[in-house]
Amino acid sequence: MDNLILQLKQQIIEALNLEDLTPADIDAEAPLFGEGLGLDSIDALELIVLLEREYGIRLSNPAEGKEIFRSVASIASYVADNRKK
Repeated sequence: MDNLILQLKQQIIEALNLEDLTPADIDAEAPLFGEGLGLDSIDALELIVLLEREYGIRLSNPAEGKEIFRSVASIASYVADNRKK
């Protein structure tokens, strides 16, 4: 799981062009939206594309997204349970 979390942090940095951050700067449990990384709805779309492209995961229920994208750790948990690649 630690490797997956690190991989996701790197992919998020690349996908969202967060060049001023390193994986170590991102707390796996910190919120991604609001006070944490401060991501917005456009970033959420980028994360959805990332999961589909890298892990073969298609979100069928947009309401799930809020819980899945709560933190890097919650994304990692979801990917571990649902990855197709």
